[in-house]
Amino acid sequence: MRRAGAGEGGPGNYVASGYSVYEEENEHLQEGLRSKVHALKSLTIDIGTEVKYQNKMLDEMDSDFDSTGGLLGATIGRVKQLSRGSQTKLLCYMLLFCFFVFFVLYWFIKLR
Repeated sequence: MRRAGAGEGGPGNYVASGYSVYEEENEHLQEGLRSKVHALKSLTIDIGTEVKYQNKMLDEMDSDFDSTGGLLGATIGRVKQLSRGSQTKLLCYMLLFCFFVFFVLYWFIKLR
């Protein structure tokens, strides 16, 4: 004779099997969460690497612009020195030449 609650079909085993279903579901959800956290971690590392690379590129551009600014400053100084003298005709020719070069470059870029 079987007692109620004792054996395989009793309520104690039913409750235990219900817990095991919840445990399996929790483990499945944990594994999904673990994979998502791993994906986020690798994405964060990739973003950090990209930010470092972009910062390095910006630093290089900053130094390039500084050197270009120095070159342009020296050139403007020479143009001012030319304008102080009586060589205004030479300055006009130089400005016309610059406009011509910019026009040719604009025209060349526009055709592409």
